[in-house]
Amino acid sequence: MSEETINNTAVEHEYGADQIQILEGLEAVRKRPGMYIGTTSSRGLHHLVYEIVDNAVDEALAGVCDTIEVIIHEDNSVTVIDNGRGIPVGINHKAGIPAVEVVFTILHAGGKFGGGGYKVSGGLHGVGASVVNALSEWLEVEICQDGKVYKQRYERGNVCYPLKEIGTCEKEKTGSKITFLPDKLIFTETTEFDFDTLKIRLREMAFLTKGLRIILKDERKDEEGIGSHENSQINELLRRAEADREEGAEEIPLNPQPVEKKTKKKYVEFHYEGGIKEFVSYLNKNKAPLYENILYFEGQKNDVYVEVSFQHNDSFNESVFSFVNNINTPEGGTHLQGFRNSLTKTFNDYARSAKLLKDSEPNLSGEDIREGLTAIISVKIEDPQFEGQTKQKLGNSEARGAVDSIVSEQLTYFLELNPSVAKTICEKSILAQRAREAARKARDLTRRKTALDGMALPGKLADCSDKDPKNCEIYIVEGDSAGGSAKTARSRATQAILPLRGKILNVEKARLDKIYANAEIRAMITAFGTGIHEDFDISKLRYDKIILMTDADVDGAHISTLLLTFIYRFMPDLIREGHVYLAKPPLYKLEKNKKVWYAYSDEELDKILLEVGRDQNNKIQRYKGLGEMDAEQLWETTMDPARRILLRVNYDEEMESELDLTFTTLMGDKVEPRREFIEENAKYVQNLDTIG
Repeated sequence: MSEETINNTAVEHEYGADQIQILEGLEAVRKRPGMYIGTTSSRGLHHLVYEIVDNAVDEALAGVCDTIEVIIHEDNSVTVIDNGRGIPVGINHKAGIPAVEVVFTILHAGGKFGGGGYKVSGGLHGVGASVVNALSEWLEVEICQDGKVYKQRYERGNVCYPLKEIGTCEKEKTGSKITFLPDKLIFTETTEFDFDTLKIRLREMAFLTKGLRIILKDERKDEEGIGSHENSQINELLRRAEADREEGAEEIPLNPQPVEKKTKKKYVEFHYEGGIKEFVSYLNKNKAPLYENILYFEGQKNDVYVEVSFQHNDSFNESVFSFVNNINTPEGGTHLQGFRNSLTKTFNDYARSAKLLKDSEPNLSGEDIREGLTAIISVKIEDPQFEGQTKQKLGNSEARGAVDSIVSEQLTYFLELNPSVAKTICEKSILAQRAREAARKARDLTRRKTALDGMALPGKLADCSDKDPKNCEIYIVEGDSAGGSAKTARSRATQAILPLRGKILNVEKARLDKIYANAEIRAMITAFGTGIHEDFDISKLRYDKIILMTDADVDGAHISTLLLTFIYRFMPDLIREGHVYLAKPPLYKLEKNKKVWYAYSDEELDKILLEVGRDQNNKIQRYKGLGEMDAEQLWETTMDPARRILLRVNYDEEMESELDLTFTTLMGDKVEPRREFIEENAKYVQNLDTIG
């Protein structure tokens, strides 16, 4: 079924004032905002923008909107403009007020609840506009319809004045403009929007909505250069302090120079006529595709519109992302099952018929075929049903059959017309099958000790005595020297230490058999107890916290990245459920008059120096590695739960595809993208949750 047919079908449904249905009031939103946007942290803040943009995208899905503009203003308010039909302004007879007022002031009111406003829609609950209104200090909506412009303002969800006509517009012009300022009483952590976070999400929305143009503007002043002078002061101070101690010279005063504030307005525009086909190309941009074609299949069956696009690359990881009505489904569901079923059956049938698999050889597994696969599965369905507590898994049975049927039929036809591509994919899958069998044999060596199998935990693991995982944590420590200090410093009841030698295998460039053969990785798998990949079972996790403790230098950062890559690729639920942390050892030790201060950053050292004074009696030590600290120092700065700083590693499922691309960029074969990424993102390395 063509896109044009779908759009026409959607527009046939009338969208007027009486199509806005009312289900319940708005009272609970401000009292329990987390129930509606998940959290009042930065993630929840950005969710406000997504809710309003989702409503505009619904207009695009209905075929009546082709441009959405998002503007971040200097006061950190946000405007979302679309050229859709405009929210209805007529009186809703069930409520006795204009429909637009119903949409913004009554929870579960909208055109998504069987009122006929939309054939398909992106929001899960239809609460977007009213929730954003309730959680904003103020919100203004302007609507163009029938040559007139209407406006209404709300403050913390309350109507300031009745909907009024404020001007005229061209007769054929329609659309909505919504501006809101997040409420500081609700978002106490931050009310500042991050341009790059919005950019990533809006890019994904544009990929998933073929032909839609999304513009993001940032009108705020971007301060550049702040902090660079202060950092150079610290470096100079350290150099001079060292020279002073050696030569007995007097303190040399430092005179900071003013730093000019520069304005840098940001602008990006996304428009993909190729839709999810271009999405696959984007995700594979830092990988080496096995073949030139990016496969794309679409069709409709059982009232489910299906789009699938994929391409294999020479990596060993599967990167498959699924969406329902443009909403990410990180736990998959029936549409993903249908895709996997069709892929496995079709490639096995082809491999048999083309004699690429011998009669004596077993069938290729789905995992074999999906090695190095980048794929997008996107379905549009009128009444999506979601499973699980997090509502991130599609349950509609008709979606499985629709995806399976459409992909099987069109993929079979493609393989017959492109035998060289088919052979390339099958040959890679056969190699993966052989490696999987080798990995299966090696896997048995990594399973943790139980009463039945009698396997020992790694010999270099200093385990804790408490056997309740909720009380236990394991430090993965760089090097035997730091490992020795950590073993001496630790609380033996609850803290386990696993020292690693050197840098572990980069799993981004290795098959499963090589991963199981790596001694350091085997030690971690056995110590954690969960198994990896298809054997992963989080209920067997032996430690509530897995803490990566490496040197505060480039090599330490590289080792942490290698460890995180391994966990992300083969044990992602450890990150999803908040079990993975980074230790934060101090960078400096400052002594003065027999008192000691520890600083964890250049800025913190500068603050300490401002408090205690900069003079020749200051003794400043720059820690180059964990091994420079004795056990007592390591305990009091990095391992004592009462004083340490831990950074929890977060897994933002709303940006799952971008996260996958980031690991490919950082750990893949291509050097230039990695250099560009590091240069652009170095300033964000501390952007993690801080846990005491």
